[in-house]
Amino acid sequence: MSSIFTKIIEGKIPSYKVAEDANFFAFLDINPNAKGHTLVVPKKEVDKIFDLDEETYIALMHFSRKVAIAIEKSIECKRVGISVIGLEVPHVHVHLIPLNQMKDATFNSKVSFTSDEFKEIAKRIVANF
Repeated sequence: MSSIFTKIIEGKIPSYKVAEDANFFAFLDINPNAKGHTLVVPKKEVDKIFDLDEETYIALMHFSRKVAIAIEKSIECKRVGISVIGLEVPHVHVHLIPLNQMKDATFNSKVSFTSDEFKEIAKRIVANF
């Protein structure tokens, strides 16, 4: 059965896409820790990050770096943090989180945005990718 991320990649579930290439897809987290919190996923559905073949793993990190740089240009923050946990969805995903304070990285403090605000955030990141 396809993961929710595969359904997002296939367009079966709407998302706020910020970047895509032949192998990876990046979109805003709809339950973000901070403004601009983005998920980067491989299009190939694999459960655990260290189960990726080495080439895909390295390419995922390269693509994530490009997205993080676009986020940093788009969202006021001290830095963009990276987290890979993978317990919520059985599909590899990298969290890129704009950080201004430690609580932004804890997954205990959430922020919310309207659909229009998400669209504007995504548009800004896309413009800097």
